[in-house]
Amino acid sequence: MIYVLFTQLQNSLEFIRQRNNCGIEFENSMEKIRKIKIILKSKPTFEGAGVRLKRAFGYADSSLDPFLLLDNFHSDDPRDYIAGFPWHPHRGIETITYMLHGNVEHGDSLGNGGVIEAGDIQWMTAGSGIIHQEMPKRDKKDTLLWGFQLWANLPASHKMMDPRYRDIKKSQIPEISLNDNKVKIKIISGELNGVKGPIQDIITDPEYLDITITPDSEFIHPIREVYNVFAYTIEGEGYFDEKKEELVKKETLIIYRDGEVVKVSTDNKKVRFLLVSGKPLKEPVAWRGPIVMNTDEELRIAFEEYQNSTFIKYQNELIV
Repeated sequence: MIYVLFTQLQNSLEFIRQRNNCGIEFENSMEKIRKIKIILKSKPTFEGAGVRLKRAFGYADSSLDPFLLLDNFHSDDPRDYIAGFPWHPHRGIETITYMLHGNVEHGDSLGNGGVIEAGDIQWMTAGSGIIHQEMPKRDKKDTLLWGFQLWANLPASHKMMDPRYRDIKKSQIPEISLNDNKVKIKIISGELNGVKGPIQDIITDPEYLDITITPDSEFIHPIREVYNVFAYTIEGEGYFDEKKEELVKKETLIIYRDGEVVKVSTDNKKVRFLLVSGKPLKEPVAWRGPIVMNTDEELRIAFEEYQNSTFIKYQNELIV
């Protein structure tokens, strides 16, 4: 009898361990799998000095809060991107640039600068204000430029915080494998299976994952129930709901409803996608161009300061 009880206890502990490791064992648990709220194809647009890109979303929405915008720039024609994003201000947000291919040179009004290379991340907290530029670099042998920029809102309590950069090299981003190597995950921010991404201590507690699932496989992942979550497909195709009602192809946004876990599965093709979640701010949004505040009056002040050269509040070195 003691042996039986001990065996049952071992089995229970093993189940909990596997569950926490995001294994397939979620299927038999009581977690509420998130349903899809809406699926949207990204739309072509122009940004900066005439950069052609595809916008997954670019608006304030309660289902995406605290995230405001996701752009996908992907072209092997330098005419689509070489004009870049010349000097412009930001205040009240964080911009997260993730490069898959190619290089982008950046600089700011305080003299900081560098190059975001393939596989690198730049997490810039604009806070009280920064003026910067992001300029793609031309490569005669390899003209492909591919990456993403995500905007995350800052709460009213931190909109005027000191700005900062976090330049993360590809080698600093951990990659783990799950489900017998059928799922590979690059952890940009957040924590998975005890492995932390290099970006920590962000106000909105974001989780930012780059996930690849092999054909005929699935991935089940817990998300805090009160957090918002979306996926954006990079390559391949997959099902992003439990009932497999729609096969989602590349360059598509999936916004989820409330729940505790997300489930993604594949048929005969792999899928690669971004999975991003964060704590909603539930605050008013006043947004014009590159500046996001809480009120129209704060917006007016920001643009007035930009015009009269009093926009920058912080004068020290920003690179960390």
